[in-house]
Amino acid sequence: MTNRRLAAAVAAVSLALTGFVATTTVHAAGPQVGVILPDSASSPRWETDDRPLLAAAFKAAGVTYDIQNALGDKTKFATIAQAMLTEGVKVLVLVNLDSPSAAAVEASAKKQGVATIDYDRLTLGGSANYYVSFDNVGVGVLQGKGIVACLKAHKVAKPRVVYLNGAPTDNNATLFKQGYASIVGPYLKATGGTLVDDKSVANWDNTLGGTIFEQQLTKAGGKLDAVVSANEGLGLAAVAVLKKNNLNGKTCVSGQDASPAGLAAILTGDLSNTVYKPISQEANGAAALAISLVKGTAAKTNGTVKDGTRVVKSVLLIPTTITKKNVEVTVKDKFRTAKEICDIAGAAACAANGVK
Repeated sequence: MTNRRLAAAVAAVSLALTGFVATTTVHAAGPQVGVILPDSASSPRWETDDRPLLAAAFKAAGVTYDIQNALGDKTKFATIAQAMLTEGVKVLVLVNLDSPSAAAVEASAKKQGVATIDYDRLTLGGSANYYVSFDNVGVGVLQGKGIVACLKAHKVAKPRVVYLNGAPTDNNATLFKQGYASIVGPYLKATGGTLVDDKSVANWDNTLGGTIFEQQLTKAGGKLDAVVSANEGLGLAAVAVLKKNNLNGKTCVSGQDASPAGLAAILTGDLSNTVYKPISQEANGAAALAISLVKGTAAKTNGTVKDGTRVVKSVLLIPTTITKKNVEVTVKDKFRTAKEICDIAGAAACAANGVK
C-alpha cells in the first residue's frame, strides 16, 4: 500500500472512530434528570421562576437535565415522560396536571427503576419517592387570614363572600381551600355573613375564572365584600371584572405566587393580600433531592405527607403573607426586582409603600 493510500485509510478509520466517540459522548451526556412542568398559562412562575432555578441548580452540580413543559396537555405530559425514560434519565421530577395521568407515569418509571419526585403538587395514588412543596393547607390559612383582616379593616358588618377555587383535579387546590375555609367559614358564621357562591375553575384557566366570577358577581347582585381566590391568576381575573363595575379596591381579593403583576396589584389596592412562596427554596429542594438520587448520596427531608396509607418523605417549606406593608420583602429576598413591580404598579405606588 502506498503512503498516500495508507494515510487515507488511517484518516478514514480516524473519522469513523471520531464519529463513534461523538455519538457515545452525546449518549453518555444525555439527561440524568427529567423535569416536566405543567403549563405556562395558569401562572407565570413555571417558566419565569422554576425553569431557570432548577436549571441553575443542576448545572452547578454538574448534573445533565432536560426540562420540558406539557402546556396543559395530559397526552403531551405522558409523551414527554416516555421520551425521557427512553433517553435513560435516572430521576423524573413531575408537576402533575392531574393525579391519574401522573400516577401512570410514575408507575412506568418505577418499573424501569427510575426514581420520581412530586414537585409542588402531590400525585394522589402515585408512587413518588419524594414530595417537595409548601405547607399548602398553611398557604390557604394565610389567604383566609388576609381576607378576614381586610374585611375588618373595611369594617364590614355582615360580609358577602365568594370562593374562587383552583382546579378540582389539583390536590393543592383542595388543600388551599381547606385552609382558607377553616378561617373564613367560622368568621362568616360569627359575623352573620354569607358565602354567596363557591366555585372551582377547571385547569386553573384564568379566562374561565373571569367568566365564573362574573357569574358570581351577578348572583350576588353586584354586592360583594370579598373574593377568596386561590391564586393571583384567578384573583386578577376577578379584579378585571371588578374594575368594569367600579368595585376594585372596595372588594377584598386574595392571591398566591407573588408574581410581579400580583405584587403590583397589592400596591395599587386591587388585591388585598397574597402569599409569597420562595420558589428558589422549592426548586433548590427538589434539585437537591434529584442530585442526591443521581449521585447516590443521602437525600435530606424535613417531614412526611400521607397519601391514603402511603407515607411520602417530603421537603415542606413555609410560606409568607404579603400585604402592602411588606411587598418589599420579595425584593430584599431577590425574588422580585423593584423595577418589574413598579413598571406595573407605577412609581407613586411603590414610593408610597417603600418598594425601591
